[in-house]
Amino acid sequence: METKLSQLKAKYASGDKIGALAIAAKFPRLGEFKEAIQKAWAAHRDPGFYRQIGQDPDALKEAGFKALEVSYGL
Repeated sequence: METKLSQLKAKYASGDKIGALAIAAKFPRLGEFKEAIQKAWAAHRDPGFYRQIGQDPDALKEAGFKALEVSYGL
């Protein structure tokens, strides 16, 4: 049986960063990276909202990808 973490790593390695982000955003313990990962996933799902409040959805997603790389050694 494949773990969620191994699925996350496989998706990221194959170039599916959004898929990896979707998995990680559901993890209960993300530590110091929680806000970046969850905000990145939310920005992907609703970019218009983040534009309305003056935040760049693409920048938020990039920050989330960086958080994944650092926290999971990707």
